[in-house]
Amino acid sequence: MRMTLVTLLVLVMLAGCMRQTQNPYRGVYLLLDTSGTYTEELEKAQRVINYYLGSLGAGDSFAVARIDSGSFSEKDIIAKVTFDGRPSQMNAQKREFAKVINLFIGSVESAQYTDISGGLLQAVEFLNETNAGQKSILIYSDLREELPEGYNRNFSYELDGFQVFALNVTKLREDNIDPSEYLSRLTDWQAKVEQGGGQWQVVNDLDRIDALAFD
Repeated sequence: MRMTLVTLLVLVMLAGCMRQTQNPYRGVYLLLDTSGTYTEELEKAQRVINYYLGSLGAGDSFAVARIDSGSFSEKDIIAKVTFDGRPSQMNAQKREFAKVINLFIGSVESAQYTDISGGLLQAVEFLNETNAGQKSILIYSDLREELPEGYNRNFSYELDGFQVFALNVTKLREDNIDPSEYLSRLTDWQAKVEQGGGQWQVVNDLDRIDALAFD
């Protein structure tokens, strides 16, 4: 009996230590589609950005990047930050972040192609470097990928521990003719994410922005 009690006590202590050492920080990477007429949708994305600026705190990381012709590049990151623990500094960081985003959305030009795969890979790389314990990638796009000639995006993702949200997946003109095209895009991207070990969720109603909260 004594051995059993000792064993239970050790297990409880270990569980407590594990809880204390778990990484509590959060990382969010938002990809913005800038192709064609989708730029007209970007003002709605500010609601998502403001939501995270309000909910992320000290030690958390946030980045917003554009999806364009070749998105596997740090040059496509519009704004990035890891929030300071001092409230005054954190508030200044959030104001500057919002300012940069507002300037971008007010002046963005349409991209010719849509390298979603490259943007997703860049997001994984960025969030892994932050060492965040909770990692979310948000893809604000119609999910139609169009690549320049010669680009290779035939690879698998390593998304274990990642949440991937597809936001505001608008229906294209041809989707009205053949709705299976729209459903196929959603299914294909879900398969890529889940095969890489990630969690997939579609949030088209931005009034349900609470669905983007961390578990």
